[in-house]
Amino acid sequence: NLIMPNKIKTVFFGTQDFAAAILKSLLDSETVSVDLVFTQPDRKVGRKQIVEESPVKKLALANGIAVQQPESLKNLALSAYNLELGIVTQYGLIIPKNIIDSFPQGMINVHGSLLPKYRGASPIQAALINGEKETGVTIMLMDEKMDHGPILSQKEMSVDPDDTYAALAAKMAILGSKLLLDAITGYLSNKIRPQEQAHEQATFTKLLTKEGGLVDFNKTNAEIYNQYRGLTPWPGIWTTLEGKRLKLLEIRKSEKTLPAGQILSENKKIFIGCNQGSIEILELQLEGKLAMDAKTFLNGYKNFDVVRL
Repeated sequence: NLIMPNKIKTVFFGTQDFAAAILKSLLDSETVSVDLVFTQPDRKVGRKQIVEESPVKKLALANGIAVQQPESLKNLALSAYNLELGIVTQYGLIIPKNIIDSFPQGMINVHGSLLPKYRGASPIQAALINGEKETGVTIMLMDEKMDHGPILSQKEMSVDPDDTYAALAAKMAILGSKLLLDAITGYLSNKIRPQEQAHEQATFTKLLTKEGGLVDFNKTNAEIYNQYRGLTPWPGIWTTLEGKRLKLLEIRKSEKTLPAGQILSENKKIFIGCNQGSIEILELQLEGKLAMDAKTFLNGYKNFDVVRL
């Protein structure tokens, strides 16, 4: 019989769906054991403000792993857990230097861009908003600066022209999972040497806000479509209609030429003019109402296209 070496004892820090997909690959792995999970505190979501557990918390609890959800890691001590390695992706809280230093093998981060490009909180969204045709995943060792540490491995992937955030993140999680497991074994066996980033080439992404989803119809239809791709499903893109927020839940580019901000309803379809071309609205939701397709919406708004956004 083959004797398996002891699994590498790790603690995982992550919150959203991308992080949950990476955690799942670690749980399925032959080489790593996840002994503890940190995720953000449960948050109230939606109009009804229902308290929601993070995707990472749900997965960890389903697999019998202890979960901690501090508001901050400032006064945290991990020495009692006797852990070798920290793994971080999409966690969303600052990890202090004393926590990074408490792991004998350091902390490894899975980042959704080709670092040093798109450091920060929203790299996958930024690639889509900027219309990138290519992006990738980076596995890096953490230091106290944001996404600044040396790179262990990195792999490119192409971006489909109709990828939204959810679709691209799901593909990147598959790539990132394999890359991470290979990087852990390569790094711990000294086969991979960490490489310093080209810091002078770094670019930074911003925290996403609901206000960032406001559409400016003076932009081209390609720019607006890329904004939609990057911000769907959250925070979503929107405009205002007679003082109410109107969410544009599904759109596509159209060659129809209209003045910027002009609405046209035609054959039960809705078009809005842009600086170049227009967008067709396939699904939308007016504040206080349910989401509906264009045809249903137009049944309730007979003179919709006299409005200018």
